[in-house]
Amino acid sequence: MSRIDIHNLTKTWGTVTGVDQVSFTVPEKSLTVLLGPSGCGKSTILRLIAGLETVSSGTIRIGDKEITHEDPARRGVSMVFQSYALFPHLSVRENILFGLKVRRVSKARQQERLAEAARMVGLQDLLDRRPSQLSGGQRQRAALARSIVSRRQVCLMDEPLSNLDAKLRAEMRGEIHRLQKEVGLTMIYVTHDQVEAMTMADQVILLNSGRVEQAGPPHALYDRPDTSFAARFLGSPPMNLLMLSSRQAAAALDDFPSDAEMETMHLHQGMVGVRPEHVRIGDTGLPAQIVAADYLGSETIVRIRLDDQILFARTGNKVSSDPEARVHVSWPKAAVCLFDKTGRRLSGDFL
Repeated sequence: MSRIDIHNLTKTWGTVTGVDQVSFTVPEKSLTVLLGPSGCGKSTILRLIAGLETVSSGTIRIGDKEITHEDPARRGVSMVFQSYALFPHLSVRENILFGLKVRRVSKARQQERLAEAARMVGLQDLLDRRPSQLSGGQRQRAALARSIVSRRQVCLMDEPLSNLDAKLRAEMRGEIHRLQKEVGLTMIYVTHDQVEAMTMADQVILLNSGRVEQAGPPHALYDRPDTSFAARFLGSPPMNLLMLSSRQAAAALDDFPSDAEMETMHLHQGMVGVRPEHVRIGDTGLPAQIVAADYLGSETIVRIRLDDQILFARTGNKVSSDPEARVHVSWPKAAVCLFDKTGRRLSGDFL
């Protein structure tokens, strides 16, 4: 069993709290991404699970065993670091096998695991090179191979792709996801990149100031964010959060609201949230003015002024970037999220 259970995990340094009462579960053979801005505690949580930091309070369990204060070498986890952590004086082969040699695994078993791991990551022809002779992507593959040969069922990854360029990051995302499924690893992956989270994760744990802001599958966080923080963090451009009167909120809907919906909008004092791809530019809805239009080939991102607020629209059509262009904006009821004054989404919204 390689399921991971984190319960009320807390880490403090004097009066500073880096991780605050964090709880979540990572199902066996799944990939969970810890996502959030710099300083939110995601790497600290990973180090606590690995045993590289001491836990102030709370518990960590892997399978049926509590490992909160277990020696790092006895936790049964492997870790891939942001900096690759390869020994520069050793060959790729020796780097991959280093952990097995320390554990005194037989030479025959070492060679068997080496061949399998090198095949998986495509390094069969590069085993005699030194790390300095590899590209960034190849170094990351060597670090992955070292984790694979350990045969640990739990793998922890701390922003492993942040040193790569955009093209290599895209390639390595696919490689890591494929390897995780092929080997059957239970993986926790730390990143601040929402694209990595959305494309790789079975579950996303969104962190903010050491606390869990929202947890769930990527589509749940994107479609129905629990808080205004989650709404702004996920999506590029992020969800539009607008202060609208009940009259404006009703006029922006494609379908005329019912009496109950009108009452909800009349009582609502918070923000109306709608994703840019759901904003429709046409002849009906709220009067607005185009500020700028960024043509990206397959889509256009339009910046629009609505009274004294700015919202974004994503469309597949080319749009005039004339700053004087007058338009109307609207959106479907099913796309709307309502947030209260504290930034929490209203349960069920008004739809």
